[in-house]
Amino acid sequence: MIKIITLNFFDEVIKTVKKIPQGKVATYGQVASLVSAPRAARQVGWVLSRIKSPTDIPWQRVINSKGMVSIESMAVSKREQAKRLQAEGVEVVFRDGNWFIDLDKYQWRHSELT
Repeated sequence: MIKIITLNFFDEVIKTVKKIPQGKVATYGQVASLVSAPRAARQVGWVLSRIKSPTDIPWQRVINSKGMVSIESMAVSKREQAKRLQAEGVEVVFRDGNWFIDLDKYQWRHSELT
């Protein structure tokens, strides 16, 4: 079944990503669950890829479920995303050709919503 991306979904993803505090990260799947679309992690990535720069949307705070920076953009590199996270106080480790974040330490928890 193909899920249609609606303007409401787009807006909800952006609104949720804006709630992720500095120094924390969330996964694509986590954002998808928070917008009541738990199987739409890829669509969350698609929404974030459509953001125009400069922006106040903290897109860099969304990573994959393995704790890895996984941006696929011609405009922004994985290194740039890692650099932005480091500037916010997130420890990012370069290992095996990828940038990793410790989810146990830096993942935003649902209880932090308020």
